[in-house]
Amino acid sequence: MRSLVLSLMLAFGPVAPALAQDWAVGGYDPVAYASDGRAQPGRSDISTMWRGQLWHFASEENRARFESDPRSFAPALDGMCPVSIVDGAPRAGDPRHFAMVGGRLYLLQSGSAEQRLRADPGGITDAARRIWRGQ
Repeated sequence: MRSLVLSLMLAFGPVAPALAQDWAVGGYDPVAYASDGRAQPGRSDISTMWRGQLWHFASEENRARFESDPRSFAPALDGMCPVSIVDGAPRAGDPRHFAMVGGRLYLLQSGSAEQRLRADPGGITDAARRIWRGQ
């Protein structure tokens, strides 16, 4: 029995981290940013698949809102930090650092990037979108 369990763990163990990498927004609820104004972890039992990623939600209501219009809740710039794009070194945003600008969710790489964006939200996001589209 032990060898069977060990064999299963070895066979499927490497898959678990790979699956976690397919979690959108690091497992945070993308709807909660706009509705609650905060980063809220989603629940593993309330999720949906969209664009090859698993999106988690804090409530069934949030999942329904997302499923009705996923593009409006998905992070802008494919989740890349707009400040890092403008600085010429694009990095993925951290879902714990975010800003809503013009009704869109932007993930930021750090607290200092969040402060910079809040100082000039329109200027930075406009510049980042222009750069991002040019790639």
